Amino acid sequence: MEKIYLDHAATSPVHPEVIEVVYETMKNHYGNASSIHQFGRDSRRIMDEAKQTFAESIGAKANEIVITSGGTESDNTAILETAFSRQTEGKHLITTAVEHHAVLKPMEYLESIGFEVTYLPVDQQGKVDPEQVRAALRSDTILVSIMYGNNEVGALTDIAAIGEIIHESESSAFFHTDAVQAYGLETIDVKRDHIDLLSTSSHKINGPKGIGFLYINEKIHLPSFMLGGEQETKRRAGTENIPAIAGFQKAVEIAQIEKEARKTAYHNYRNQLLGRLEDAGIEFEVNGDPTVHLAHIISIWFVGVSSEKLLLLLDLAGIAISAGSACTAGNIDPSHVLTAMYGERSPRINESVRISFGLGTTSKSIDQLADELIKVINQLKK
Repeated sequence: MEKIYLDHAATSPVHPEVIEVVYETMKNHYGNASSIHQFGRDSRRIMDEAKQTFAESIGAKANEIVITSGGTESDNTAILETAFSRQTEGKHLITTAVEHHAVLKPMEYLESIGFEVTYLPVDQQGKVDPEQVRAALRSDTILVSIMYGNNEVGALTDIAAIGEIIHESESSAFFHTDAVQAYGLETIDVKRDHIDLLSTSSHKINGPKGIGFLYINEKIHLPSFMLGGEQETKRRAGTENIPAIAGFQKAVEIAQIEKEARKTAYHNYRNQLLGRLEDAGIEFEVNGDPTVHLAHIISIWFVGVSSEKLLLLLDLAGIAISAGSACTAGNIDPSHVLTAMYGERSPRINESVRISFGLGTTSKSIDQLADELIKVINQLKK
């Protein structure tokens, strides 16, 4: 059987057209974008055009886009620089218990140096109630950071409602959202939803690794997270990676064109897989909201089946899925997302897997996955 990759939420294969753009740019456009000669101006043009594409994809302006190395740097910059630059106004931040570690770790660090963080709980669908945000806001709240779509179970946050609550409140808190999993599939409008800061990453949407952007509302001034040169209008030092930026732009353009077709295909794959499992009499439940979710992610609890053993046997069969975030792979701690949703004693924590669709996924590969899942689960439950 051919190898099947179904862990696109961890990272995605680079689109062939993106590879071509990266190669062509690397070969022919090697000037430093800060140089004033024609080679530098050529690279500057490529970067400026990419920023315009990024901005238009989220309803922003090009001058509000800061190129970063990806989601982790974007999240860290948004959180830490907001905290450090606004600490005279307050030291209270709000987030949720199911954020990516690129958000949770900076929050924990801030707590260690005197800031106060409110971690909002989520329901069994993995969602935070916007009214909880309203109740948690205080006069000294300087930042609310809540993810757009969850990377483990695919839960979608009501970002519009939360943005409106923060906007209408007496709080002066900035609103940040980690949109790494949602970007490229969901329709994002930062102005409509009163989002002040937004993080993305290229490698989640078939672009190169090591590149992303942070949207910063033009009314906000954050100190540079990277110190050195004066690139990115003094907001992020370091020579810009023009080939990766051009590749990311191409990935965004493709995603914008194919967005609805991809979502339809992913929903069909989901229904196909669940239908096969039901027909085979496999005992399972979907974690999170079964109706409103990120199209490419599905988290499934296979009752009584060790996720560790299941992953190992599928891997031996050439099928790649995961038990949760790739950023916690090798960590013996249970999923903090499933723990927050169902409690630390829930069997779901050690019996759930994440399957995520993307470039290269076909109806045939879903059938092959279903065949192997049914065979392996029946073996493990004997």
